Parts: sequence; structure tokens; C-alpha cells
Amino acid sequence: MSLHAVLLAADASPTPTPSESPSTVTVPSLQDAQESATNAASWVEQNWSTWLAIGLRVLLILVIAVVLRVVVQRAITKLIDRMNRTVASVDGTALGGLLVNNERRRQRSQAIGSVLRSVASFLIMGTAALMVLGTFEINLAPLLASAGVAGVAIGFGARNLVTDFLSGVFMILEDQYGVGDQIDAGVASGEVIEVGLRVTKLRGANGEIWYVRNGEVKRIGNLSQGWATAGVDVTVKASEDLDRVKATLDGVAEKMSKEEPWNELLWSPIEVLGLDSVLLDSMVVHVSAKTMPGKSLTVERELRWRVKRAFEAADIRIVGGATAPATEDPADPSAAVAAPSVYANADSPQSAAATPITPPRTAAPSTPAK
Repeated sequence: MSLHAVLLAADASPTPTPSESPSTVTVPSLQDAQESATNAASWVEQNWSTWLAIGLRVLLILVIAVVLRVVVQRAITKLIDRMNRTVASVDGTALGGLLVNNERRRQRSQAIGSVLRSVASFLIMGTAALMVLGTFEINLAPLLASAGVAGVAIGFGARNLVTDFLSGVFMILEDQYGVGDQIDAGVASGEVIEVGLRVTKLRGANGEIWYVRNGEVKRIGNLSQGWATAGVDVTVKASEDLDRVKATLDGVAEKMSKEEPWNELLWSPIEVLGLDSVLLDSMVVHVSAKTMPGKSLTVERELRWRVKRAFEAADIRIVGGATAPATEDPADPSAAVAAPSVYANADSPQSAAATPITPPRTAAPSTPAK
């Protein structure tokens, strides 16, 4: 039996009506199924080109985004490597080896590379996602508005976190300090042991570890960059010969500058700058020198040690403090005693007037001598 005969037989058969059997379910006929399939096929045939175009456009957007992301990340990696090579080229110099070290370069490079890669990936993939949604003809205005409102809310709610993050980014990009530096951050001071985008870890002088949020740092004093200054004040008596004092200090400076390891720690000759103050009984001579960063305290201690020994050998007296105590005569022990009163003298008229009147004593009768 052919398909056409089956369709005619199906049309000739009586269809049940709802009045005949309320529980009878209407079953779609084969012709209805054929018509539905035909309509679906025609709809697909009419729209397959649009679907294919949308799919190809989405695929092209994703491929371009992935390729661009890989290219940008490789460019960032090469840039960071070039920065490391540039810094490594000055490691052989005296100043270059002091300003940077391997751990500091490694952490700084990792932080900068991580930030740049994250920003590049977010921008590229976010733009690609918006382009894909636009390809499907989705209205992006409500989505962008919602994202803007959410961004503002997050910015207000987590403003401290955003401030810490941005401060850390600029701090790393500007190379304000690094691992191994001695810094004074205001809220804490010590040696930098770890640099992060949100928190910087410092080790204090007593071994404690400070966790300083980057957003709370208002000013930074880096004691490990450039050079440091060692200054020593020598207080001597005002009666000392200045030429002899200066000659002794020059001898100490010349000898110290030629000995190891002080010849490497001293970056300039030790200079006697002159008198800082002149008082009645003392005068202060200032000695200064440029030293390696972080070594000023060591140089000052050694210089004081040598100056003390040299002055003792030259019989130059060093007085303590800013001024020497003045030599005074022994105090008179009677100075604190009040002036004598007229009442203290028994023969004074005041004492006689204040003395109570006593009755005269009766003389005892004398016994005749036998």
C-alpha cells in the first residue's frame, strides 16, 4: 500500500467528536506531522544562513580575542624580561648592586607582570563577551547600566581595598622600595621582607613583623637608596686648641679611610665641617661623611671609638653632654640658715620684755659657823 493510499484512508475514517467520548484524546494525523516537518524544514532552510553567519561571527570574535590575549601576554613577558636584563646590566657597578637585588627584581617583576596580564585579559575578554552578546542582538544597555551601578556600589563598599590595591600598583611601578630596603613608612619602620599589591611586610628592629596596608602609607622614607650620611658631634672644652683638635680628627679620618672594610663603606672622605656651637665652657665640632646606604650607624660607632682613643692619646679632654657642668665653690652650710633674731639674744631688750617676771627668791638663813 502506498503512502498516498494511507493518507486517503486516514482522511476517510471518521474522527471522534467531543460529544461522543469526552475522554477521547485527539491524535494528530500523519498529514499534520508532515506539515509541521515541512514548516520546520522551510524555517531552517530560510534561517540557516543567518545562524551560520552568527556562529562564524562568534567564532571569529573568540579566535581573535584568544590570539590577541596570547600576543599581549607574550609582549608583557618580553617587556618584563627586558626590564630585568636592563637592571642586571648595572649590577656590576657599585651603585647598581646596592639599589637592586635578585629577590627585589623578582618580586617586582612578578607583581608588575601579574597586574598587566590581569588588566589585559580583563579588557580583551570583556570586550569579546560584549561583542558576542551584541551579535545575538541582545540589548546591552541594561547590562552595562547594572554593571555600572554594581561597580559604584562595590567601589563605595570596598574603597579601602581599592585604595590599597591602587597604591600598591603605583608603588611597584614607581619602584619606591623593594625587598631588603630599610624604610620608614610613618606607621611603622624596618626592613622590607615582602611587597604585595595590598600589604607590605616589614621586620622591625626588635624582630617584630609589621603588616602595613599600602593605602595607609602617606609618606615613605627609603634609607637604602642612594647614600647615607654619618655624622658625629665631638664636644670638647672651650680652652682646647682648635688646630690641634682638627689635626687629630684629620688623622683619624685618614687612617680610617684606608683600612678595610671602612674604605668600602665610606663613599666620601671624612670631613671636619667645623664648629656647630660655641659655649662658655665647651664647643662642639661636627664630623661628617657619606656612607653606603644602611651603614651610617656602623660608621658612626667606629668613628666615635677612634676619636675617643685618639683624643686620649693627644690629651684632649672630651666633655659630656652639650655643655660641661660649671665648677662651683662648695656651698656654705650656713647659707640655708635664717638670719638670727633679736629674740635669740638673751640680753636684748626684746628678749627681756618677753621674759616672764619671776618672783624674787628668799635667801635662806645662814647658819653660824661652829
